[in-house]
Amino acid sequence: MNLILNPFHEPAFNLALEEYLLSATTLDLIMLWRNSKAVIIGNNQNAIEEIDADYVRERGIAVVRRQSGGGAVFHDLGNINFTIIHASTGGSFGGYEAFTAPVCEYLKTLGVNAQFSGRNDLVINGQKFCGNAQAQKKGRIMHHGCILFDADFTDLARSLKPRAGKIESKGIKSVRSRVTNVSAHLKNSMSPEQFFDGLAGYFHTSVEGIREYELTNDDISATRLLADEKYSRWDWNFGKSPPYNWENSGRYPFGSVDVRLNVSAGVIEDASFYGDFFGILDKHGLEEVLRGVRHERGYIECAIKNLDIGQYIHGMTPGELLELLC
Repeated sequence: MNLILNPFHEPAFNLALEEYLLSATTLDLIMLWRNSKAVIIGNNQNAIEEIDADYVRERGIAVVRRQSGGGAVFHDLGNINFTIIHASTGGSFGGYEAFTAPVCEYLKTLGVNAQFSGRNDLVINGQKFCGNAQAQKKGRIMHHGCILFDADFTDLARSLKPRAGKIESKGIKSVRSRVTNVSAHLKNSMSPEQFFDGLAGYFHTSVEGIREYELTNDDISATRLLADEKYSRWDWNFGKSPPYNWENSGRYPFGSVDVRLNVSAGVIEDASFYGDFFGILDKHGLEEVLRGVRHERGYIECAIKNLDIGQYIHGMTPGELLELLC
């Protein structure tokens, strides 16, 4: 068994590294790693349904889709992530409790009573601190978990709180749970870095024959290429979202406006406006402008920048329209 102490904090790179290690190597390994601020969404989820897009953009929080299923999670440098990859046996996939046992055992050495709960969670006093997910490829299984050690709960709560607007899709929706940081339960305080090193030390002493593996230049180059071609791209992170319908409405001094969007592969296929508003120009002209545009604030803003919105919906500003649309 190999132990990788991953020094990189780039979300797209680290998600690409997991895929590279699972699919392009035969290494049996445990990897410990941390990400800078990011929302990591499950493979089968609708990205826009899981996040406050404005908040993550303003805060510079990355949004990256992972290869495993499950719900959306928040990462920052106060989290410690662990990945276990090895050859798959008949009962490996779905065996969450066995994969997470070392984390619980390490926490016991720190005086924290952590338990496995439900389908794939670890909890302290009934509060979740670690979600887990799995993927399987080429006869190998990958299990990974995100340990909330000292996460910024303000960013976590705001990032994972979708804005107003009703979305109907077949994407797998996250189940929101009461969460806690491990640091709040420690008798003696420690930093995320100390926890990281302590967990690494625990694996060193508890896994027979374990040895450290340092990523090679070839490993890093191949991972960066995969990150650039896949995990950094809008097509993967947002475009892969299942088709969905977006509905939003508002009441203004000039009347009511109700918008409906049909979105596929992250692109608006059809747009419709309803309400008791007035307009000089036919609303179909506005609807036509939106067709074929990514359902993303920056792209919509660019598409309508040369339009006089008040000609279609009298009294409405571009900012108000954007709030309805995304």
